[in-house]
Parts: sequence; structure tokens; C-alpha cells
Amino acid sequence: MSATGGTKAIIAAFLANLGIAITKFIAWAVSGSASMLAEGVHSLADSGNQLLLILGGRKAKKQADREHPFGYGRERYVYAFVVSIILFSVGGVFSIYEGIDKLRHPHELTNAWLPILVLVIAIVLESFSLRTAVKESNPLRGRQTWVQFVRRAKAPELPVVLLEDLAALVGLVFALLGVGLTVITGNSTFDAIGTLAIGTLLIVVAIILGIETKSLLVGEGANESDLDQIEHAILSGPEAERIIHMKTLYLGPDELLVAAKLGFTADQRLLEVAAATNVIERRIREAVPTARVIYIEPDVWVDPEAVAPPTDAIVIKGLE
Repeated sequence: MSATGGTKAIIAAFLANLGIAITKFIAWAVSGSASMLAEGVHSLADSGNQLLLILGGRKAKKQADREHPFGYGRERYVYAFVVSIILFSVGGVFSIYEGIDKLRHPHELTNAWLPILVLVIAIVLESFSLRTAVKESNPLRGRQTWVQFVRRAKAPELPVVLLEDLAALVGLVFALLGVGLTVITGNSTFDAIGTLAIGTLLIVVAIILGIETKSLLVGEGANESDLDQIEHAILSGPEAERIIHMKTLYLGPDELLVAAKLGFTADQRLLEVAAATNVIERRIREAVPTARVIYIEPDVWVDPEAVAPPTDAIVIKGLE
């Protein structure tokens, strides 16, 4: 579900941004508005970002091999991180550069009606793109707030598209205010300020995306809800006495690794332990379908608080 929804939202965002970028560049060429140029570069960068997300999704589907025995699922995290860098370097820095240049070398706008018309149309199109991203995210978001969803989502595509679309809408409003105030007052400083605001916005969004995708790249474990379900799945039957310790790690957005050392009773035979392990693995996969890679180490639990027997009571076979 996440992959399909994410791809649909990415394609919708790509088509919207590509069309908007072309119209913005035309409006900039006619009017000379720095805000329009910044927005054109912003939309062009967003279009490239969506292509990178699609590419990352395809590369992540490669089968595991000897060099990458756990597969290529994290390719999606890598490309999402690259997207945040591009959004920062291409969009944010260029917009700030243009804003500063416009402040130092102001010039009047010509045919100001065109950029205003383009911005209004772009706001409508970006709203549809954001609506698609919201619609595809809602089934995965559940009862989480939007902030929680962006921070906790293991599939990076939808949070990236959501933040990009939101930044695009706010940036369009900044550009519209800058161009509108410039037309009303005849002072091109407002156009430059709008451009600087767009650049600052993009850098803030890029930093947020960079932080979140970096955390996924380093390696995140299961959330509290999934951990509780995994623990319950392990201990809900009579097979294991306790969980000695357990670690989880997302190998990709849809693939969770579970490694657990479980305490069994000392009188169980090897075949019994093997059968019990298979039962536990089956329960874990039923409880958390993303738990596709499971390693269980059987052990005998020894209470560290228990009183050790006297040394003279220990009999070594062959020496009694």
C-alpha cells in the first residue's frame, strides 16, 4: 500500500511541478520578476526530486545478492537524502542569491499581470498535488498527527512529497505577496524580499528532510506499537519462558529485521526447540507483516539473582 500510494503521489507531484516550472520560467522571461525565477528553479528542482524518488523506489526492488545479502531496500532512504540536499543547494541557495542580487540591483517589473496569473494557477495546481499526497498518506497516518507521521514514517516518499508540496504552496504565497506588493507600491524591494523568503523556506524544509532521512539511513528500529505486538506474539504461547533481549532494524521501508534471544526450559529437546521457534516466527509475521527477516537464538534463562550452589556440591563427571 505504501509503495503504490507513494508512487501515485510522486507522479502527481512530478507532473504538476514540471508544468508549473515551464510557466514560471516564461513568466520570469516576460516580467523579469526575481520571485518568479526563484519559483521556477524551485519547481524544476522539485521535478528532479520526484524523478530521484521514483528511481530510488525501482532500485530498492533489486533482489538480494552476495554483496548485499539483506537486499537494496535502503536505496529509498539514500535517494530521499539526496533529494533533501538538492532542495537545499539548488532551490534554497539559488533563491537567496537571487534575492540578494535583486536588492543590490533593483529593476521594475514589466507585464506584472502575467506572473500574478501564473502564481494563482500554480497555487491551484499545487493544491491538487498536495491533496493527492494527503489522500495517499491518510491510510498510513492513522491516528498520528502530521508531525508524528513525518517523523515516524519508515517509507520516505510520502513525507518528502508532503513537505515539498507544502513548501511549494507557501513559497507561491510568498512570491504572490512579493509581486503583488511590488505592483501596488512600485518598489521592487518587495519582490526581492519574497525571493529571500522562498529561499529561507526551502532551506528549512531541506534541513528537516535531511535530519529525518539521516535517521533512517543510520538505522531505525520498530516503533513502540510494533515492538509491543512482537513481544506479545513471542510470549503469547507456551514455547518460550521469556525474552532475554531483542533488537529490531528496518532494512527498508517495508522490511523489518527482528533478532531475539529467547529463554527456553532446559529439558526441551532440539526438535522441540526448533518446532517452537517456527511457531513463534509465524506468530510474529502474522502480528507485524513487515517483520520479514527473523532470527531467533534459543537459550536457557539463568536468573542472575539466583543463589549459586556451593562449589563443593558441584560434581564433575569423571571425577566423582
